[in-house]
Amino acid sequence: MSSPERTASASVSPMLSPRRMVKSGLCIGCGTCMAESGDRAAMHLDRYGQLKPDRSNNPAGFAELCPFSPHARSEDQIALARFGSARFYDSRIGRFEAAYVGHVLEGSFRVDGSSGGMASWTAAELLRRKLVDAVAHVVPREGDGERLFRYQLSRTAEDLRKGAKSRYHPVELSGVVAEMKRHPGRYAVVGIPCFIKALHLLSLQDPALRERLAFTLGLFCGHMKSTRFVESFAWQMGTDMNAVAGVDYRLKDPRRPANWYTAHLRLKDGSTRSKDWWHLVDGDWGAGFFQNSACNFCDDVVAETADISFGDAWVEPYSSDGLGTNVVIVRSPLLQALVADAVKEGRLELREVDSDFIVETQAAGFRQRREGLAFRLAWPRSGVQPRKRVAPAWKGLPARRMLVYGLRSAISAASHRVFWFARTMKIPAAYIHWASAMLALYQGVTYSRGWIGKLVDGVSMRGRKRSKDEGSKDEGAGA
Repeated sequence: MSSPERTASASVSPMLSPRRMVKSGLCIGCGTCMAESGDRAAMHLDRYGQLKPDRSNNPAGFAELCPFSPHARSEDQIALARFGSARFYDSRIGRFEAAYVGHVLEGSFRVDGSSGGMASWTAAELLRRKLVDAVAHVVPREGDGERLFRYQLSRTAEDLRKGAKSRYHPVELSGVVAEMKRHPGRYAVVGIPCFIKALHLLSLQDPALRERLAFTLGLFCGHMKSTRFVESFAWQMGTDMNAVAGVDYRLKDPRRPANWYTAHLRLKDGSTRSKDWWHLVDGDWGAGFFQNSACNFCDDVVAETADISFGDAWVEPYSSDGLGTNVVIVRSPLLQALVADAVKEGRLELREVDSDFIVETQAAGFRQRREGLAFRLAWPRSGVQPRKRVAPAWKGLPARRMLVYGLRSAISAASHRVFWFARTMKIPAAYIHWASAMLALYQGVTYSRGWIGKLVDGVSMRGRKRSKDEGSKDEGAGA
């Protein structure tokens, strides 16, 4: 699984630039490459609602800084340097001291968050123990515009509460990184896997950041969405994006299973709109609507380079618990001691689990980032060629699995263009009808739903029968 050691030298890729990464569909929009520019306008939304860097800005050492660059250090290499003496290693989740499932008992952390409250609790505990001076995390953004969220440095528990909940929205790090560099102190940063990796890559080049970045708190990630995801919510709830003041992607209801997502919009006139995800044409997460193209080439599900990382426990009985339950992977010995102490004190309800349990809770994500990634890497493509810890391979996959992975990539790419057309022409129905048809196709192929599912099931059964018959004949001939 692991790639060989690569030398970090700018001379190996003199032509690599933000412009080339964007053109190759490998820019996630993290903003670390623009952190040195000092220009707040260095990151902008493109026509599809994805954050991209100023293409005219080409920072020194970019080839080793971009988390999707084929010349940057891999997650394995970063984790080995940071957690080389960890108690456990699993090629799927990396190096770690301990793994847990459970939730926060004290305060309102669990109620306020999307899941079990562990990410917010850990950030608050770091502040309470004065292990950090501030925490960089995502909060709602005030004012008009599509950018509904932003990174903020919080220095109090009260400010931290603004960052509870999941945010499937484009954000970038350049502003808080610049602030961390301007003001000495110890900082923690909360982020998705590629953002955490980017910070560690930047720290290798920047001594000031390396000294001040005390802890990284990772969030398990399926993929990132564009701003158009929320705009599509608005269309399907009978309102306009200009009327939206805020969004809760996962409105919590203790009376319902945690995996029954409800999207909730807060409008500027004080009213609200809500709709369950399964009633939205783009509410099936696995279908990939509005996915950032770089996510097709990510092999880190659980933020392997973070000191501690958090996800949802998507297995029973936890997925039916409407209050939410976390799975937690601890890599820092200091944070492991912090968590263990809180469990003994009755502040946390956590049960230690093994790596197989963690992988089971994220089974779909690992299929997409391992089996699916290997399949996608085998496709011919132009531009910068990604170099991952998964080897390209398409042979041996059942035809139906290949069709599922192909559909996901097609939907994620086309959804941006179809929505752009519908938005430009002011015909929301054009996107909604297209997305509804693609959802039916995807769910028919993937879950055997509807007449499409029956058709695919029939073809699959005939194919399996034919393969079995041919296998029997071959065995007879061979004997």
